[in-house]
Amino acid sequence: MTKQFVSIVHHPKLYNILDEINYLFSFELIDFENTNFFLKEVEGGNANILKSAIITKKNNHELLNSKLIDVRNIILLEDKVYKIRVLLEKINVFLIKKKYNFQSQLNIKNYDLNLNSRTISNRNKNLKLTEREMDIILFLKEKNLPQSINKLQNEVWGYSKFLETHTVETHIYRLRKKIKDKFEDDSFILTLSDGYKI
Repeated sequence: MTKQFVSIVHHPKLYNILDEINYLFSFELIDFENTNFFLKEVEGGNANILKSAIITKKNNHELLNSKLIDVRNIILLEDKVYKIRVLLEKINVFLIKKKYNFQSQLNIKNYDLNLNSRTISNRNKNLKLTEREMDIILFLKEKNLPQSINKLQNEVWGYSKFLETHTVETHIYRLRKKIKDKFEDDSFILTLSDGYKI
């Protein structure tokens, strides 16, 4: 899972509001006070800008008419008051779709992981996964070092003091069992002294 970016173009009030609570986000905010500056960054090939989701007002015709921008990357806001929760939900859904479309198929060890259909496959065998199982696999794939139960609890579950550590262990156990039963593979997720690793 690579870092995702959200460019806010020509909407300084929105940027200021979101910047105050940016510690809550799994994405990084980028502010562009005017559309020209944003388009210059796009022309310059700034990779973070090119792959970012773009938020702007519905009447930003300069941006909407630009041939440099893929309109599928734009979230248009009308001139009305949005609840922050609703707006963040809209942004997160947009980023999830963008990520899934960009990475619909991943290779992990000798398996193919399809993020859209939530299946893992190997040699003509397919196994359906839950959303949480997908999250676990993607999180462990991203890390080079073994990940502790606490780390999984914080990063995958979004730690809650009410979540018991055996919840994480139970999910890992069930996922390992499903993979072993379907693919006869005992070593897809390794249990090491300092945590779990793919």
